[in-house]
Amino acid sequence: MTDDYAIINTGGKQYRVREGDTLQIEKLIGEPGDTVTFDRVLLTSVGGDVTIGTPSVDGAEVLAEIASQDKGPKVVSFRFKNKTRQHTKTGHRQKLTSVKITGIKGN
Repeated sequence: MTDDYAIINTGGKQYRVREGDTLQIEKLIGEPGDTVTFDRVLLTSVGGDVTIGTPSVDGAEVLAEIASQDKGPKVVSFRFKNKTRQHTKTGHRQKLTSVKITGIKGN
C-alpha cells in the first residue's frame, strides 16, 4: 500500500480514500465485479505532490471495483402524541454499495 490518497465526492458526501481501502457509499448502479470511476476528485496526494482542485482536480480519477450491494441497518422513526394515543411508526433501510479502491490517477 502506498501513501497516495485522494478525497472524492460521491452521494453528497466526501471520502478520503487510499488504494486498497474498502468503503460503503450510497447505492451505485452495477453488479459486483464491475469497475467504477470517480471523476469528482477534490484533492490528490500522489508521490508527495498535493493538488487541490477548484472545485475538482482536472484529469484526476479514482478507480474502484464494486464488491457488493448491501442494505444498511434499519432505522425506526416513532412519533407519539400524548393523551390521544396517536402514533406513527415507520422504518427505513438505506441501500449501500461496497467498493474497493483499486487505483488513484493524479493529473
